[in-house]
Amino acid sequence: MKILVCISSVPDTTSKINFTADKTAFDKNGIQFVINPLDEFALTKAIKLQESQGATVTVINVGDASTEPVIRKALAIGANDAVRVNLDPKDSFSTAKEIASVAQNGGYDLILCGKESIDYNGGSVPGMVAQLLNQPFVNASVGLDVNGSEATAVREIEGGKETISVKLPAVIAGQKGLVDEKDLIIPNMRGIMSARTKPLQVVEPTSSEVKVQGVFYDSVPPRAAVKLVSPDNLDELVRLLHEEAKVI
Repeated sequence: MKILVCISSVPDTTSKINFTADKTAFDKNGIQFVINPLDEFALTKAIKLQESQGATVTVINVGDASTEPVIRKALAIGANDAVRVNLDPKDSFSTAKEIASVAQNGGYDLILCGKESIDYNGGSVPGMVAQLLNQPFVNASVGLDVNGSEATAVREIEGGKETISVKLPAVIAGQKGLVDEKDLIIPNMRGIMSARTKPLQVVEPTSSEVKVQGVFYDSVPPRAAVKLVSPDNLDELVRLLHEEAKVI
C-alpha cells in the first residue's frame, strides 16, 4: 500500500504574528515553523499503517525551499520519502491542484492530511484534492482502519459518531483523535540522522493559476481594558452594558 501524507509548514502556535509594514504579506522574521498539528496526526496514523501493513509513506508539501526543515522532520518521524512542489502557495486551489497532480502520477492508495491548517483554517484543500482525483472523501476523521482495498473511517457528528466505509483509493482528512496524542512521534537521533539521506524530490508546479488573491492582512484589535464592577452596584453594571458594551 502506498500512502501520501500532505503536510503544511505553519508558524508555531506560540509565535507572535506580525505583518509587513504595508500589510500585504505575513512577516516571517523570527518565526519558528512546524508541521501543521492536524497533519501530524495524519502522519502518525500513516506510520502506524507502515508498521502494521508494510505501507510506504510519502510526504508532500507545496512550498518553497524554506519548508524543507519541516519536511525533514516528517522524514525523521518515519516517512520513507518526500516530494516538495516548488511553489509558494497563494490559495487552496493551487495547492490542491499540485497535490492532486503528484498523487495521480504516483498511484497512491490512500491520501491522508489534516482537515485544515492552523494558519488559514480554510479546510478546503482535502476536499478539492478528492474532487480533482474523483476519489471518495471523508472529512474530520477521528478513527481509521484499512483492510485490503477498503478503509473504514469514523468521524464526529452532532450528537455522536458516524462510521463510513470507502473503497480505496480515497482521501481521508483527520483531526485530533485520529491517533492518541501520546502516540505522536518525537524524532529520535537515529531518525534525524536517517532523514538526511532519505529522498526529497523537488518538482516544479504544473500551473501558475490562482483563484484567490490576498489584498491585505490586518491584526485582530487588542482587547479593551477590563472594568470591574462591585457585585453590589448592579445599576452601574446595567449602565455599562447598555451605554458602553451596547449589548442590552
